[in-house]
Amino acid sequence: MPVKNATQRFSSRVDDYVRFRPGYPPEIVELLKKECGLTSDNVIADIASGTGIFTRTLLENGNRVFGIEPNNEMRRAGERFLPNYPRFKSIAGTAEATTLPDHCVDFVTAAQAAHWFDRENARHEFIRILKPGGWLVLVWNDRRMDATEFQREYEQLLRTYGTDYEDVRHAGKTLAIHGFFSKSFQTHTFEYKQTFDYAGLEGRLLSSSYIPQKDHAQYNPMLHELRRIFDRHQLNGLVSFDYDTRVYYGQLDEISKTNLT
Repeated sequence: MPVKNATQRFSSRVDDYVRFRPGYPPEIVELLKKECGLTSDNVIADIASGTGIFTRTLLENGNRVFGIEPNNEMRRAGERFLPNYPRFKSIAGTAEATTLPDHCVDFVTAAQAAHWFDRENARHEFIRILKPGGWLVLVWNDRRMDATEFQREYEQLLRTYGTDYEDVRHAGKTLAIHGFFSKSFQTHTFEYKQTFDYAGLEGRLLSSSYIPQKDHAQYNPMLHELRRIFDRHQLNGLVSFDYDTRVYYGQLDEISKTNLT
C-alpha cells in the first residue's frame, strides 16, 4: 500500500494499535499550561485522533475535545475507548476538511500524525478553525533506534521485513514541522518508555502499518526473528522501548503558497 494512502493503512491493525501503541507523557499538558496558557475551558480539535490515545490525555485535563478521524475502524475504536468522557465528540473528518465551524477551537493538536497530512491544505484548515491567538501542537514519539543492542536489532528487523518502512520513516516529519510553522515555534522533549513481554512486543510490531500481515510470505520468518531477538535480550521476561517524545508548538498565520514548498 503506498505511503500516501494514510487513511486506510491502519484499518486491519486497530486491535493491536489500541493495546500496544505507546501513550504520551502527562507532562505535555503541564507544558501547554505553562507555555500556551492551556486551561480546562479551552476547546481542542485533535486531528487524526485515531483510537483516542492522545485525546484521552486532553480529556483528562477537562477539555472539550473534537476527535477528527477519517478512518472508520480507528474512529469507532476511539469511541469505544472514550465512552466515559462527555466532553468528547467524535467526528468523521480529515486534517484538510475537519467539518468544524470557523474559529471554534483554541488548540489544534496532532499526535503521531502530521507527517501524513497535505501540509498546505491542512494548514489553511487549521487557520480557519482556530480562534485568533490559537495554538497548533504537533507531537511525535520517536523511538530511540540505537539506544540499546535490543533496539538496534529491532530496527534492523524493520528494515529487513517492513514492506515500505523506509518510505514511511522518511515521510516528511521535518517538512511537516517547518511547513506548518511559518513563524518561530518552540519545542520540548520528554523521555518515555514502554516495557513488553513477548506477546506485547509482537503486538507492538504488528500495530505498525508497514509490517507484513498473516497472508504475507515474510510474516512467519519475521516473527521467528522477533522471537530470537526477544529471547536474546529479555531480562526477567521483559524488553523495553525508549522514546523521545517531541512536542512542537506555536501559532499560525497566513503565508504564501511558495513558502510551503
